[in-house]
Amino acid sequence: MTVELAPQADATSESEATSSVTSKGQVTIPKALRQQLGLARGTKVIFQAIGDHIEIRAHRPLATPIASGFGLLRSPKPPVPADFDVASLLKP
Repeated sequence: MTVELAPQADATSESEATSSVTSKGQVTIPKALRQQLGLARGTKVIFQAIGDHIEIRAHRPLATPIASGFGLLRSPKPPVPADFDVASLLKP
């Protein structure tokens, strides 16, 4: 596989690279681009055909509303002990 890195003509910090498609349809994203975009092993990517080329974007799902707000609210009440038994609240 041949990979070549060259700066784009518009003189930005982005890089352009070429890579070959394997017989299994796999393409290696060059290390410099992976580092620049923060792509780690296991990162999901989205492929989109746009005209005569393919755009590849990292899939970064939005956090769920519950997970994104966890711990933001504080209670004036003291925390419940970890060994608290809810059944002790029931009246016999």
